Amino acid sequence: MFSGTMSSIRSLSAPLRVLGFLMLLLSLSRLVLLAWYWDRIAPTGGSWFILLQGIRFDLVLMGMLVGPALLAAPWVSGRKTGTSVLRYYLVVVTFFVVWVELGTIPYIDQYDARPNYIYVEYLKYPREVFSMLLTSYGLLMVVVAFATLLSALLSWRLTRSISRTSPHKRLPGALLLTPVIAVLIFAMIRSTLDHHPVNPSTVAFTTDSMVNQLPLNSPYTLIYAVYEQHRDSKGRSANYGKMDEDEALRIVVENAGLAGQVDLQSDTPTMHEQLATRRLDRPLNLVIVLEESLGAEFVGSLGGKDLTPNLDALADKGIWFEQLYATGTRSVRGIEAIVAGFPPTAKRSVVKLTETQKDFFTIANVLQEQNYHTSFIYGGSAHFDNMRRFFLNNGFQTVIDQKDFEAPEFVATWGVSDEDLFEKAHEYLSGKGDQPFFSLVFSSSNHKPFEIPPGRVETRTGPDGPREMSVNYADYALGKYLAMARDSEYWHNTVFLVISDHNSRVKGASLIPVERFHVPGVILGESIEPRIVPGITSQIDILPTLLSLMGVDSRHPAIGRDLTRPEFHQGGGRAQMQYHEKQGWLVDGKVVIMQPKLPIQTFLYQPGEALRLDPEPDRGLEQQALAHALWPVMMIRDKAYHP
Repeated sequence: MFSGTMSSIRSLSAPLRVLGFLMLLLSLSRLVLLAWYWDRIAPTGGSWFILLQGIRFDLVLMGMLVGPALLAAPWVSGRKTGTSVLRYYLVVVTFFVVWVELGTIPYIDQYDARPNYIYVEYLKYPREVFSMLLTSYGLLMVVVAFATLLSALLSWRLTRSISRTSPHKRLPGALLLTPVIAVLIFAMIRSTLDHHPVNPSTVAFTTDSMVNQLPLNSPYTLIYAVYEQHRDSKGRSANYGKMDEDEALRIVVENAGLAGQVDLQSDTPTMHEQLATRRLDRPLNLVIVLEESLGAEFVGSLGGKDLTPNLDALADKGIWFEQLYATGTRSVRGIEAIVAGFPPTAKRSVVKLTETQKDFFTIANVLQEQNYHTSFIYGGSAHFDNMRRFFLNNGFQTVIDQKDFEAPEFVATWGVSDEDLFEKAHEYLSGKGDQPFFSLVFSSSNHKPFEIPPGRVETRTGPDGPREMSVNYADYALGKYLAMARDSEYWHNTVFLVISDHNSRVKGASLIPVERFHVPGVILGESIEPRIVPGITSQIDILPTLLSLMGVDSRHPAIGRDLTRPEFHQGGGRAQMQYHEKQGWLVDGKVVIMQPKLPIQTFLYQPGEALRLDPEPDRGLEQQALAHALWPVMMIRDKAYHP
């Protein structure tokens, strides 16, 4: 029995060597991240906290991934097939851990967070993603790939000495060791004696969202994101707090200015009649130009860099929004807010959810019912982010994408150039004649890796040179299109919206970098009276505003505010935004921030200044924020957001 027990113990040596190697690598990676982002870590004074808590979460990961190998080793070693399977499993674990962890820096550079659910979603689009990575981080990705393969080979060598003692001799030892190993693995994964096991909120210690993630490791954050998305698919929202659903509905309806206009007990509790504030002989056409990744920081008229002269020139020619805020950090968030008037959730965007692929309200539904031709025109592949399916199933009759461009002048990673896109859109819309139309035209040139046609804009150098040239080119192409449109027949009976989906670099030393959600937006047209909207406005306010300006009466469930109504003439007064797992509710001078499994907090906010905790938080404001975080989840669950 003694020899069998010792043999069983020896069988653990191979998985333990892999465990030790991975623990060392994760710690070294965290040291590199500490050095790389020291300017953001130093003010927090949390370097030792990050390192020590990092070991804790590395053990959690090892319990999840290497733990099964430790449990299996005493039983399968000595069997040829079992030993081979165990070795291959440990090599795959090594490959996964090393690849994800070493790819952290380029991911943080793009999203200001460790790998999360976005990482998983982008795996569905390998051509676009890998082309972007190779163009933007070519040398680094080669190093990561080489290091990953080298680590996998090392793992294979570390596991070559798995015990080959007869299984019958090891049976007593295996029986004795299994419960001990199981308890140790359970302790590693749980890592606490508290009621709930550790999770990312356990190590949140500063107001810098990215720094809060450094004690974690990237394979863990990726696994946790997949787990949370699975919970969401079961109808659960991020655990921001609890509220009676009837109370949440009441708050949302009152905030939208719809009290007395809806039946809260119906299957569609926010469905209401919206009568256009403009009465026209004929409702107007609508063209929405959705600009990729254009933040206010690049727009001179909004206090940013002078990179958008054509857009700036529109500030006094239409309805110009001075404080317009995006609802999220990805295109699908901008799409759901602008086209569907739908606020963000902790789930995936409704553009991608299974539950929303049919009979989900969009502005296209409304207009199609009123004999409009509806279309989506995009320079890239419309399958990306499930756009084609969502649009065609929810009111859009035609989708034009990259394959429909016969001879584009310039093709980049994300599709044809903005010039090619606008020429195609102009040709298509010019052919509509008397048929009323709505078209969503989505640009792509201003997207990393920032590939644009040569010779169009001034060359810029430095780290931000490619980004700035791309913004400048997007503005150049927009100016060309608007010049063509003004000379067209459809200009005279069309409302144009130029708006950004989100900013290109939403990051900063804050739980939510609010200023990075600030985006440009302007509504134009021959019949549009120019004015400035000075107050805080959300992307969800755009849809009802457009319907009024077009002269379209409608019935819909959207909760955005019609900014043509006198009481909202200065702006919507609030903005909702999703930033990874967090959600914010912005009003003048304050932002309520909700994090999963943590208390709701209110901060004082002034652009350009660090967030400061409000010493006297407004509980009513916090209830508003929570209600608006819960409402979209309820709508999806109950299928209550229909045309």
